[in-house]
Amino acid sequence: MQGLIDTHTHLFLEEFDEDRELVLSRAKEAGVDGMFMPNIDDTSINALLSLCNTHENCFPLIGFHPTSVDGHWKERLAVVERWLRSAQPFYGIGEAGLDFYWDDTYKKEQIEVLEKQIEWALEFDLPLILHCRKAYPELISVLSAYKRTTLYGIFHSFTGGDGDSIFLPELLDFSSFMLGINGVVTFKKSVLPELLQNNIPLGRVVLETDSPYLSPVPYRGKRNESAYVAKVAEKLSEIYGETPEKIVQTTLQNALTIFRKAKMYF
Repeated sequence: MQGLIDTHTHLFLEEFDEDRELVLSRAKEAGVDGMFMPNIDDTSINALLSLCNTHENCFPLIGFHPTSVDGHWKERLAVVERWLRSAQPFYGIGEAGLDFYWDDTYKKEQIEVLEKQIEWALEFDLPLILHCRKAYPELISVLSAYKRTTLYGIFHSFTGGDGDSIFLPELLDFSSFMLGINGVVTFKKSVLPELLQNNIPLGRVVLETDSPYLSPVPYRGKRNESAYVAKVAEKLSEIYGETPEKIVQTTLQNALTIFRKAKMYF
């Protein structure tokens, strides 16, 4: 299944320290031609670039994850911004967003950090990769102010779970954003298959793993990796009633619509 793109993977994390090269080799064997790697925060940049600058099919993004926002966020975000403004190439802004699932102590600060990263995305004409957990009303409120701008990107890891499906029409209304679909679509109790079949055009979907998290069936409960994005494509083939080749071709073009700076490599 050649031509797969994993639009969201964290292969630079310590979970892969023991066998990273094997993981990359398995991805290649599975037909994964490109892996886009959103940063976590100021502490993960060196690991991210160590991987991406030595492997031609790995593309780094730069950003600050909402769960990393703490009492020192201004200094930490400044480190990320210095990298963004350096000579190092980046292919997107992220992982950005809002997350009030565990704690909303820094709710106001998370919103401020998100708005700063939106400004970066617009300034550098880069896609914005958005994480959202228990925060869709706030996220939509922030993004609404930018509806008439050139902002574009991906709503990462859309699952429709926890009642999030009620926000789907509003997300789809941001026409320059794709929805990132990962292994959750293969879960037995997932509402995603029905949502995709009835409400989400294939032209609005990109594939992702979010590895090492959210492994698809039959690997659920184990560490996820980019090779498993093929399982997501297979499930979408079943859901949309399209050939695997059609799924791969369409999601590849969707991904390159977002990651425009990387088009020359495909």
